[in-house]
Amino acid sequence: MKSTSNYKMPAFMSRMSFEKQETLLKLFILVFCMVLSFATRLFSVLRFESVIHEFDPYFNYRTTRFLAEEGFYSFHNWFDDRAWYPLGRIIGGTIYPGLMVTSAVIYRVLNLFNLTIDVRNVCVFLAPLFSSLTTIVTYHLTKELKDTGAGLVAAAMISIVPGYISRSVAGSYDNEGIAIFCMLLTYTLWIKSVKTGSVFWAALCALAYFYMVSSWGGYVFLINLIPMHVLALMVTGRFSHRIYVVYTTVYCLGTILSMQISFVGFQPVQSSEHMAALGVFGLCQIYAFVEYVKSRLSQQYFDVLSRAALLLIGAVVTIVGAILSATGKIAPWTGRFYSLLDPSYAKNNIPIIASVSEHQPTTWSSFYFDLQMHVFMFPVGMYYCFSKLTDANIFIILYGVTSLYFSGVMVRLMLVLAPVMCILSGIGISSVLNTYMRNLDINRPEKKGKKGDSDSSYPIRNEIATALVMLMTFFLITYTFHCTWVTSEAYSSPSIVLSARSGDGGRIIFDDFREAYYWLRHNTDEDAKVMSWWDYGYQITAMANRTILVDNNTWNNTHISRVGQAMASTEDKAYEIMRELDVNYVLVIFGGLTGYSSDDINKFLWMVRIGGSTHEGRHIKETDYYTPQGEFRIDRDGSPTLLNCLMYKMCYYRFGKVYTEAGKPTGYDRVRNAEIGNKDFELDVLDEAYTTEHWLVRIYKVKDLDNRGL
Repeated sequence: MKSTSNYKMPAFMSRMSFEKQETLLKLFILVFCMVLSFATRLFSVLRFESVIHEFDPYFNYRTTRFLAEEGFYSFHNWFDDRAWYPLGRIIGGTIYPGLMVTSAVIYRVLNLFNLTIDVRNVCVFLAPLFSSLTTIVTYHLTKELKDTGAGLVAAAMISIVPGYISRSVAGSYDNEGIAIFCMLLTYTLWIKSVKTGSVFWAALCALAYFYMVSSWGGYVFLINLIPMHVLALMVTGRFSHRIYVVYTTVYCLGTILSMQISFVGFQPVQSSEHMAALGVFGLCQIYAFVEYVKSRLSQQYFDVLSRAALLLIGAVVTIVGAILSATGKIAPWTGRFYSLLDPSYAKNNIPIIASVSEHQPTTWSSFYFDLQMHVFMFPVGMYYCFSKLTDANIFIILYGVTSLYFSGVMVRLMLVLAPVMCILSGIGISSVLNTYMRNLDINRPEKKGKKGDSDSSYPIRNEIATALVMLMTFFLITYTFHCTWVTSEAYSSPSIVLSARSGDGGRIIFDDFREAYYWLRHNTDEDAKVMSWWDYGYQITAMANRTILVDNNTWNNTHISRVGQAMASTEDKAYEIMRELDVNYVLVIFGGLTGYSSDDINKFLWMVRIGGSTHEGRHIKETDYYTPQGEFRIDRDGSPTLLNCLMYKMCYYRFGKVYTEAGKPTGYDRVRNAEIGNKDFELDVLDEAYTTEHWLVRIYKVKDLDNRGL
């Protein structure tokens, strides 16, 4: 009987088995996800030239360029006299070098094959490259948890999820750009080793963990999550010899490798953040020893011995731990770690940590903005994992719950939550579609009228299945549009080159930052010292090549406090501090003319809090900068202390004569929506050196001491 269809299958397809065709289709989908992941992160390159984003990436780019030009030995021993003046910074011992080494290796390999490319372009495109690799790892991790269908869905979703794109767009050259790939690779190899009990997979997991340690401080999350998984397997009675083998291998090899990173050093065996991993390692040894003894003794002797050993070991561990903690051999938890467990800790005790916008709690709108349908599908995936508990599913449940909590405490950790959201959503979507696609009866209209076609217990099976499939399709379509919109509007414009819409719909570019740094580089002495708030330290060092006092990684809180004291003091007191710190120029960011809200006036209260957090700044009280009614105002009703401090005068110098909006008086601040209260003043200790086109960056030169001759 001949078919009525004229369609002929291609020759190469007809010769392939169904399994091979299915494999080819899956490979095509996975490659498409990789390309999609890379392409969605190129919006910023299409809009602007290839620029490095944000602040931290400029330090990373500067150190990568040094590594590529001078070699690893010089890089590891590099003393950077442009940072943390007058202290300086030893680069090799104060950074995670994985990002720089990865870029330098790619740069050297490309040049080895005569593919001449500037190291800057390698840095710009590194994050999109690793995001495409992340889709592959996500596929394999989800496949280990469920099946290939769920893996493909998860890979497609992570390729465009805004929560991950925010840190992996072109130009976002930060540690997280490769760290998420390293994290998921470590998890994938851990699940593989747990399933097989193989030392080979465990060793690969330890190597992936070492790469993660070299790349990002978030490795502490891994070295606590994996032991938590092992402990959960012990509690649920799932612990076995294969778990003992793989965890012992991962912990021992991973710890030894991680200690080779200079910045990490002996922290894996000394700091409190790593003690959970060490404790679980000890429990594994005790558990294995107990099982061995139990096999050799009768139950009566074993019960007596186990009680005595439990009391003895518990007492020894408690005493040794107390002694090591008291003598400082085990370092206490850091302030950043405390702030994860107690969201109010940093605000009450460490203002320098609380002042960082990335360390603020996450709002509900941010969850939906960065995750969209994952907010609803995440519980569905959790349900399917709970419905069929395995060793691997217990791990992903722990990962999902812990990352959800930590991302709620700190918005920066949304990046850690996004992958597991995609994985669990992929499991949920795949399971729902598998369930209801089987209930679809596409030939049902032709069979209408025949007995036995309908199930009395499920009379409208086809209709319900059709509705659920269509609903899921609608969710996926809206997810695609949402991710595209968020990426283009929120995560594709570099913070160093600002843009806005004009009244006629055109685009206005504000390139004041690069304009100011260019002026500094070419119009100041090479050894000039520039004082600014810490946010801009990396950019000044990398783009202007000038020495700065504080930057985005300054450890000395007293040093940052001293800068805050200068900004919050009157001119005469600030001048004493600037002379003490050997400052030549002061740089401030001001958005009152253009409406740029992330300026130094809006950050000023953090300068006051940090400035007053040390003994030398005890005279600076935050309440002095508020009105009697407790308001922070810059108009004529503002606090006299605020209206006469150095920061206020540097931002609003000559601004009182400027018209900013039609129908508003001179000196109208478009960010604070108020007319400034102190207009007519002159600077006594500073000279205005340069103000950019849109007044976003203002640079002042510190006057020399009066020449008092005889």
